[in-house]
Amino acid sequence: MLHTMECGARGPHGPRRPATEFGLDNIDAMTAATNRPMATEHDVGRDLSACSGAELFALMVLDETMAPEFEHGDVIIIEPSGQAHDGSYVLALCGGQWLFRQLRREGDGWCLNALAPGCEAVVMPDLAAVLGVVIQKSRPGRRGAMRRYVV
Repeated sequence: MLHTMECGARGPHGPRRPATEFGLDNIDAMTAATNRPMATEHDVGRDLSACSGAELFALMVLDETMAPEFEHGDVIIIEPSGQAHDGSYVLALCGGQWLFRQLRREGDGWCLNALAPGCEAVVMPDLAAVLGVVIQKSRPGRRGAMRRYVV
């Protein structure tokens, strides 16, 4: 489960704007920082349009699907225009569900893998479903726990 934080930037790019919520993977509910109810599948595309295609946005990890690399409470920064490659951590929309997974090359196609045991991989023919690449993670309250994922 992921929790949306904010999209936008400070300074020359303008003030931060709250991101709207969207459902992810195998979760029952998710709310934005404003504690509004989860958006419907129909609303997901419209909600993402609140951030321009080039704006970074933050999500908070609320489950253990991507443990041990990403633990409950980690904040991840997604770059929508980031270059996805084999081994990248990505946010993708597959079959109407948002997935936060590691991207792996599988023959002529691609696969989205969870790091935790017991989670099924999702096979994709191409990268069209990938909507952003994780470029950084941090743990709130722990300055030394930041890690970058830029190659």
